[in-house]
Amino acid sequence: MIEFDGRGILLDIEGTTSSIQFVYDVMFPFARRELARYLKEQWDETNLLQACEALAADAGFDSFSQWQKELGSTGETPSPTALQQAVVTHVCQLMDQDIKSTGLKTLQGLIWKSGFQSGEMEAHVYPDVPPALQQWKQAGLDLRIYSSGSIAAQKLFFGHSVAGNLLELFSGHYDTTTGAKQETDSYQQIATDFNLPANQILFLSDVIAELNAASQAGLQTGLCQRPGNPPCEPSSQHPLITSFDQVQLSS
Repeated sequence: MIEFDGRGILLDIEGTTSSIQFVYDVMFPFARRELARYLKEQWDETNLLQACEALAADAGFDSFSQWQKELGSTGETPSPTALQQAVVTHVCQLMDQDIKSTGLKTLQGLIWKSGFQSGEMEAHVYPDVPPALQQWKQAGLDLRIYSSGSIAAQKLFFGHSVAGNLLELFSGHYDTTTGAKQETDSYQQIATDFNLPANQILFLSDVIAELNAASQAGLQTGLCQRPGNPPCEPSSQHPLITSFDQVQLSS
């Protein structure tokens, strides 16, 4: 049980509000399956070009144009088909290595958009999550999300969940553009954006390294142990919960 008398709750997604299995067994395979088709159909679209710029930056290039020339065997820009295949290869390598690349997460979000909007995918949330979110919101708490998935993907996820549209319950979203989830500075920035003292914010996650960073920034923390999560040792620093209804609001 966590007794909380603060004013803001910050939530991780994968392994906290939602099943790790859904992300790895449904969302990631969908992005991989649709990647080549999406690149071919959207190649000149602004959103995709911005994602490619981010991928190039993550790979250490000054621009996507520089990356394109690097891919060409003669120093010239390769054909769109060759470029698309190079992006597919690079993105699949990032996914295989589970690298939290901003460019990768942006591109995945663009691909997932079609799956959620078509109804082919509905985001999994644990049964205790929607009523807890509603209760917290009605109590006047400020609810926000911090995930390695892009902000656009987060909004799609909660806007198309198995429990319906939960997006309106959240007033803020953060991703890797704020900073790495295991860095204390990221949580200091988030607390500033909340416009609350850090100790008035509760961060719930299934990853102890993230909770350690948040705790060092002054946030209250709770460790989520959900079905399918890797086993973790209970910590006096981070109270363990198995359901959001174990967060008790002080009256």
